[in-house]
Amino acid sequence: MQDKYSHQEVERAAHSHWTARDAYRVTEDTSKKKFYACSMLPYPSGKLHMGHVRNYTINDMLTRYLRMNGYNVLMPMGWDAFGLPAENAALKNGVPPAKWTYENIAYMKKQMQAMGLAIDWSREVATCDPEYYKWNQWLFLKMLEKGIAYRKTQVVNWDPVDQTVLANEQVIDGKGWRTGAVVEKREIPGYYLKITDYAEELLDFVTGDKLPGWPERVKLMQENWIGKSEGVRFAFTHDIRGDDGALIGDGKMYVFTTRADTIMGVTFCAVAPEHPLAAHAAKSNPALAAFIEECKTGGTTEAELATQEKKGVPTGLYVTHPLTGEKVQVWVGNYVLMGYGDGAVMGVPAHDERDFAFALKYGIEIKQVVLVDGETFDYHQWNDWYGDKQRGVTINSDSFSGLSYKEAVNAVAHALEQKGLGEKKTTWRLRDWGVSRQRYWGTPIPIIHCDEHGAVPVPEKDLPVVLPQDCIPDGSGNPLHKHEGFHAGVTCPVCGKPARRETDTMDTFVDSSWYFMRYCDPKNGDAMVAGGADYWMPMDQYIGGIEHAILHLLYARFWTKVMRDLGLVKVDEPFTKLLTQGMVLNHIYSRRTAKGGKDYFWPHDVEHVLDEGGKIIGAKLKNEATSGDGLLPVGTPIDYEGVGTMSKSKNNGVDPQDLIEKYGADTARLYTMFTAPPEATLEWNDAAVEGSYRFLRRVWNFGVKLSAMDMGAATASVASASSLKDIEFGKEAKALRLEIHNVLKQVDYDYQRMQYNTVVSGAMKMINALEDFKAVDTAGGQVALIEGFGILLRVLYPATPHIAHSLWESLGYAGVLGDLLDAAWPQVDANALVQDEIELMLQVNGKLRGSILVPAQADKAEIERIALASEAFAAHSGGAAPKRVIVVPGRLVNVVV
Repeated sequence: MQDKYSHQEVERAAHSHWTARDAYRVTEDTSKKKFYACSMLPYPSGKLHMGHVRNYTINDMLTRYLRMNGYNVLMPMGWDAFGLPAENAALKNGVPPAKWTYENIAYMKKQMQAMGLAIDWSREVATCDPEYYKWNQWLFLKMLEKGIAYRKTQVVNWDPVDQTVLANEQVIDGKGWRTGAVVEKREIPGYYLKITDYAEELLDFVTGDKLPGWPERVKLMQENWIGKSEGVRFAFTHDIRGDDGALIGDGKMYVFTTRADTIMGVTFCAVAPEHPLAAHAAKSNPALAAFIEECKTGGTTEAELATQEKKGVPTGLYVTHPLTGEKVQVWVGNYVLMGYGDGAVMGVPAHDERDFAFALKYGIEIKQVVLVDGETFDYHQWNDWYGDKQRGVTINSDSFSGLSYKEAVNAVAHALEQKGLGEKKTTWRLRDWGVSRQRYWGTPIPIIHCDEHGAVPVPEKDLPVVLPQDCIPDGSGNPLHKHEGFHAGVTCPVCGKPARRETDTMDTFVDSSWYFMRYCDPKNGDAMVAGGADYWMPMDQYIGGIEHAILHLLYARFWTKVMRDLGLVKVDEPFTKLLTQGMVLNHIYSRRTAKGGKDYFWPHDVEHVLDEGGKIIGAKLKNEATSGDGLLPVGTPIDYEGVGTMSKSKNNGVDPQDLIEKYGADTARLYTMFTAPPEATLEWNDAAVEGSYRFLRRVWNFGVKLSAMDMGAATASVASASSLKDIEFGKEAKALRLEIHNVLKQVDYDYQRMQYNTVVSGAMKMINALEDFKAVDTAGGQVALIEGFGILLRVLYPATPHIAHSLWESLGYAGVLGDLLDAAWPQVDANALVQDEIELMLQVNGKLRGSILVPAQADKAEIERIALASEAFAAHSGGAAPKRVIVVPGRLVNVVV
């Protein structure tokens, strides 16, 4: 073997070996325990980032460790290949999204292979492949048949210049991200999936301890998103009539509240800008009509509305309070969504923070109807106790006064029910999933539009509806509208007359909601899933970022339950265990330009300015750097913004390719595993990267040292535990084996709980012990050394497979224990943990004075004798006779004189 560690040659040879063996191809094998470990599939953006490296190394370590423990382990990979970034790249570069996407996939796949990941590439999928999205379309049609998918109008962001729908993130300050045009709200038809039909089951699994392998944080996020609320739905009556003379809404304006106990504190109602009462009032109120138009440029989601300024305009209309008969003024509020509930809310300023702010802004009456002992009501400043439903009792509420929250809710619900105006009801924050996207690069929705028969499903035999790959978006709307080939020869499946295809495509969350199922049967052209899913599902371990904790995981859970109900799979939930790995952070440095812009600087061009205590108080350039103000010289002061997520826009990313080329994939892998536990954020540290590389060189150098010794016989002795029983180990060899097997015991535990940072720490302890071992001139010493290094290589192998493979082969372990790919995980030898002697601390009059060695099985009398005969006692007792000897088993001896 080579004297110097060359990561390029080591990794090249390892890859050749694994490729020749087709090492990672996995088939179903009922004779083995199965384990399905999967990382969330990446978007093919062009390059891996350090978050990818960390995520996939976690998965790879788990996969390799379990394979060594006899499991049949599946680790697949694919590409979340549809989506808006490809269209944006097409606009910028003038190339079809397909070309850009497939080139990125090829490059990122090479990067993954360079990392040495144990991926079964025979199962690779790309969601933009017609053989994949055919099944999106097929299941969509099945959902249509079952009534799970349906068509209705939806409110969207519309760019009037580009003539296209914009995602919420493409609307900046109410304007289109590309054109700068004021964005409008429009109602257009689209397809929805009835995820709300599964709301109760989706909630039950995250609250009923049915997902014990999930982080509590993620389960709580899903619980809050599903948002089950128990309350009262009731109506304010009115006599407002439309142009046709009929009562609008049959004379009832419905609202839902979880705080029916505060109903006597209602001083206004607010409706959504799209509410029928708002539209009616706007016909004779120009100011209101203008406000409604203004609202069309606002957000379309609950999250957006929560952060924007709350505005309203009175309609001039009044509704009647269902219990008091009083008239209540109706306002139009920009914070009320028509798609949530009935598009109207009751306003109780005294006991709702949003209503309180709204009432102060517009001078609306505030009426206290809940009292909490010891709290003073302030009509000018909000205090959190105002909304406390657990401590308060009702006041100023006529016959409902003096009741607790639950008592008041029950009483109010009963009274409303008696009047036929309301009842208790459970509502959900969760809304049906709108899957229509008015964009090109996605799964075509399999619908044909006929003038006579309307929206008609594409027959199954005609699937997939293939997306043309030659379109180049130009900003003038969805290019599918104008693609003659996409519509050519299309006829209505019902009447046979000329028709047009649906040009909307599916939300890309559809693609990622079941790809993990397709990995189980990736080449099956006749079925969405088959026997492979029966074998592999549910997935045993899912790994991905916390940013996917809500929508992706929720949609994947919903999709699985739909597939179950259609008889396609047999599982209720897709993921048994979930790990959300922490983000990779790096320092951020910036500087304001003379024109007010902001430049960011690469960390390698910067040095910190420290105070006397070593705290970072600023930064300056150590290299010249280009900025918006021109070339900045060395020493230019810049701002230090602390640490944050690696980002191209902030120039604080680290290119994994550069890292791999300089230090090797094993160093990149080891660093990301050692620096922090998988769940914690990882703060980048160049010095620690160097440290990881130095550690691997130490391991290599030790291997070189062993290769120079004649240890063939010793290597053969480590073939089995039984062969070690006949070896005579000296004192030093026993001490080495004790240390190695003690660390192995801890490392094995850490592997099982996926605490890979302490696994690496254990490997470092092992190399320290091996380097310190001197008694190599005996047969027992050689065996202990060979055994210990063999254990170290297997411990390191899941983290750094290339160097471990090379040393394993070069030192002859493969000939005795087999290829490292399938070598058995080392077992702790109970005999190695048996100590002949143990060290006890020696105290004299409670002060530490040294230590003594005693036989491991020594009784108290023997320990006392050894302690009193020791040099340490003689040196510190002053010749005084011992009065008492205190023995703390396994720890210390204290002699009182």
